[in-house]
Amino acid sequence: MRGRIRQLVAPAYLFLCLTVGGSPQGVWGNAVLQLLAVAIIAWALLERREDPLPRPTRQLLAIIVLAILLVAIQLIPLPSGIWSALPGRKFVMQGFSVLGIAPGAMPISLSSYDSLAALLALLPLLGMLAATLILRAYSTIWLAVALIAGATAGVLLGILQVSSPFPEQSPWYPYRVSNFGVATGFFANSNHMASLLLVTIPFVAAVGASLRGRATDVRARSAGLAVACSGLVLIILGLILNQSLAGYGLGIPVVLASLLILFGVPTRWTGGALVAIGLAGIAAVALVWASPISGQLDDIGTSASVASRRHIAADSLALAGEFAPVGSGLGTYPKLYQLKEDPATVDRWYVNHAHNDYLELAVETGIPGLLLMLTFLLWWARQLWRMFRSPASDQFALAGAVATGAILIHSLVDYPLRTAAISAVFAMALALILQSRRSAHSDKDLRPARHVVVG
Repeated sequence: MRGRIRQLVAPAYLFLCLTVGGSPQGVWGNAVLQLLAVAIIAWALLERREDPLPRPTRQLLAIIVLAILLVAIQLIPLPSGIWSALPGRKFVMQGFSVLGIAPGAMPISLSSYDSLAALLALLPLLGMLAATLILRAYSTIWLAVALIAGATAGVLLGILQVSSPFPEQSPWYPYRVSNFGVATGFFANSNHMASLLLVTIPFVAAVGASLRGRATDVRARSAGLAVACSGLVLIILGLILNQSLAGYGLGIPVVLASLLILFGVPTRWTGGALVAIGLAGIAAVALVWASPISGQLDDIGTSASVASRRHIAADSLALAGEFAPVGSGLGTYPKLYQLKEDPATVDRWYVNHAHNDYLELAVETGIPGLLLMLTFLLWWARQLWRMFRSPASDQFALAGAVATGAILIHSLVDYPLRTAAISAVFAMALALILQSRRSAHSDKDLRPARHVVVG
């Protein structure tokens, strides 16, 4: 009984993240998720393990520790002589001079409170990793069910949202600042809802493939296929109501990859096909970003600038160069961007993020952050390569590969991982990729033994 309850810990936490962790505006909801994450991490640290963590898991944890140390270093006060010599600090020193105040010791981060808040926002991701990789407090099928249930509830809520005659006064939008008029579900940003729907598609296919694989007759297999197809239709309906250009651009590659999972294409073929589909997804997002209509449609709603994303990217590149190599501090981008805005074009809309997480992290963390991002991407690619070659990989590991790829590509034009909901899904997907090699020390251990029969 205790084992069954343990298997529900990660799925229950994932579902909670999906329903209350859709925006930083939900202060109390995010606070609860962070406190629960602390409890899960403490449980993982206190529990005695009989077997050591696999090497890939230790490597991932090492990357996370380095990322936390990087932010911690940004919070250490430096002598004013050293701090004033850092790139990009001239305007702050001019402010001290105008006020007639002698600067004291200051940290690398230009806004320590924002850096600390951004660090705390990582807790749901860390909590999900602790629950899955260290505690193993999950059942694979229940994780998929929790994800599908959260996405389905979001689609149903989205239907109520778009059917409201006066969207800005509708009680169905959970946040005061939202993309009113489109289906945002439990999110404030329609693009983040699109990201959730995209990552749900391969898991719907994985559940369908699992049901078909367990079926004993044609009728049961047909039922499994019908369940999967119905789920796909509902999720695609959510994407249509969502009206996210990035969702449209990534939708076709993700659906194609999910069909490979649903119909059980052999893993050795699936790997190459998924790589090709992933490249197609990058190309689709690039075309959407470069298209003339993207500047008109990607800023629907609040928390956006009248400038196109190409304009934001150009200003962000300038900021990254100005604060290189140490960066401005995690979480400082929204305030810094105001320095690059043309006062003549400023109105009630504002830029809250770079709409490119890699570029935003380059501004905030400088070269060390870029090196850490590159290290993680190389680690992720290596784990996918091993998973594709491993006989132990299953449809849920493949779904995790598609999901993580979709989130990383979507991060080129948005910031989905900055929500507790998507970061928890990302952690879950990483865990499912790694679990494909958990049952053996090497691929040789997974190959069937050969026996000689003596007659």
